[in-house]
Amino acid sequence: MDAHPLDVLTADEIAAAVALLRTDGLAGDEVYVAQVVLDEPTKAELEAFAAGRGCERRARVTLVPGPGASVVEASVSLDTKAVLSVETVAGQRPAILFEEALYAIVAVMEHEGWQAALAKRGITDLSKVQLDPWPAGTFGSPHEDDRRITRVLAYLRDEPNANGYARPIEGVIAYVDLGRREVLEVVDIGVVPIPEEAASYLPADNEPLRADLRAIEITQPDGPSFTVDGNLLRWQRWSLRVSMDPYEGLVLHTVGYEDGGRVRSILHRASISEMVVPYGHPGPMHGWKNAFDAGEWGLGRMANSLTEGCDCLGEIRYLDATFADEHGGATTIANAICLHEEDYGILWKHQDQHAGTTEVRRSRRMVISSIATVGNYEYGFYWYLYLDGSIQHEVKLTGMLSTMAFDPAAGVDHATVIAPGLAAPYHQHLFCARLDLDVDGPVNEVHEVDVVPEPAGPDNPMGNAFRTDVTVLASERAARRRVDPALSRTWKVVNPEVRNRLGQNVAYKLLPGSTPTLLADPSSSVGRRAGFATANLWVTPYRPDERRAAGEHPNQSGGGDGLPAWTEADRDLTGTDVVLWYTFGVTHIPRPEDWPVMNVEYAGFHLVPVGFFDRNPALDVPPPAGHCTQENA
Repeated sequence: MDAHPLDVLTADEIAAAVALLRTDGLAGDEVYVAQVVLDEPTKAELEAFAAGRGCERRARVTLVPGPGASVVEASVSLDTKAVLSVETVAGQRPAILFEEALYAIVAVMEHEGWQAALAKRGITDLSKVQLDPWPAGTFGSPHEDDRRITRVLAYLRDEPNANGYARPIEGVIAYVDLGRREVLEVVDIGVVPIPEEAASYLPADNEPLRADLRAIEITQPDGPSFTVDGNLLRWQRWSLRVSMDPYEGLVLHTVGYEDGGRVRSILHRASISEMVVPYGHPGPMHGWKNAFDAGEWGLGRMANSLTEGCDCLGEIRYLDATFADEHGGATTIANAICLHEEDYGILWKHQDQHAGTTEVRRSRRMVISSIATVGNYEYGFYWYLYLDGSIQHEVKLTGMLSTMAFDPAAGVDHATVIAPGLAAPYHQHLFCARLDLDVDGPVNEVHEVDVVPEPAGPDNPMGNAFRTDVTVLASERAARRRVDPALSRTWKVVNPEVRNRLGQNVAYKLLPGSTPTLLADPSSSVGRRAGFATANLWVTPYRPDERRAAGEHPNQSGGGDGLPAWTEADRDLTGTDVVLWYTFGVTHIPRPEDWPVMNVEYAGFHLVPVGFFDRNPALDVPPPAGHCTQENA
């Protein structure tokens, strides 16, 4: 197949982009490469390509020129081999660089003040100490001035395979200047007893294992019902492109559904643009903890290589992810994206008791998934496509709780006791999906739909009536919305220019799932930096450079960037191309059952056609073979 403008960057293209900047003197050996990503073509450029005209292939590069707080943003043409633009952005810090995080660990281990703090706790064998660098946040500390810093926490591992989070070394934190590889300060809040329990989750330490689980085999003897050509996926009526961004992780592009011989557009682009994990413990050891796991670490950079039979089950196809390394080369995560089908129960059924017949259809869904390990947590990201034209996004949260030791004689607040002397602070996981819907074209508008009861009276004599109230979200400030389960609130993305056979405007609706919002005070550090999480819904006019809900570089940001800043302009949302930003997630009050490893907790949402089709689009799904097609006796 000919190259497509949305094909993922190859290793050669990554190397070529960096080489162009080195030729211009912008990317010397001392300069870190934070990212090299496809500078995605605009919608106008994609339309031109579809019409047979060319589309310039560009790469967007972020460089870290020195140890301070600045980045260089560059765009290069991979076609003409030219540097198109270069901008130095002061006061911005990239996501934490892996190499610098490793140097931070070495610097802390070698620091005499750190060693003295551990010795005070009876720890002299540093080989048993696990160090976790954390995003430092922004709290007005002098350490933050023109520096890229991290705070480092410690845990004790008596054996290499031990669960370090079972034995936190409480009361001591190190500040490290990442760029200069220098320990700035060791803060010793006070000695707390280290918990004794090992809390292993390994099979050898949890015997006897269950012996009555029988094998489940999932087979497709004729092969799967989908095809993959490069990053183009086709399944049933669906077609789309799949990629992996170093920070957003999984990205879906140009999602369409074939209907009546033509492919109808639904989504131009969908991704998790940002997420934040704010902790709810007020003490000095944990009150500062809030991680932007997309913008400060990278959901794509932390993606796992997936394994058939473990992470994915069935007739699997995989896509690799190729990213720039921090010195301008390329690295590939094999099997970073898993593609497979799975049975999903019944799709629809009816038993006609008059005719004595039963019709039933099995539901099936296309699964597009990846899993990222960000420190102690795992996040599984799953996009599901269904036979009836609906789309679901689901996040599966698992992994390890972030823990704290406490003195049992003193007790603990704002946390759950999960083992003797061990607690897990309350916290949230808040994700913001960027959903650029193009429902039958780019001109869309957003309607908020509430279901309200009618007052009892002459027009409602039995007091049972209810109706829908529809509000057009006409401007950005008016479109900062929260869910309301009491009103069954949904949001419809409507094309005002296209109608179905019944005269209704075609639409897709956003059906909320788990929908907390940020509990931290708006004036707090995380409240300022994670403004996107203060509302469930935001709507903006399409702008290709408005990509990240908390701004392009949230690491140590002062706050207010991204959605809060953009929507202050209160731009018009009618008769234009709109983008939905949807915040969802989990407020996690840990349980003892979450320890020593957390079973999956789920969060997500659905996109469901509303008048997009003239009738049930899954009527052409064939009945299951065998007795399901027989008439009832």
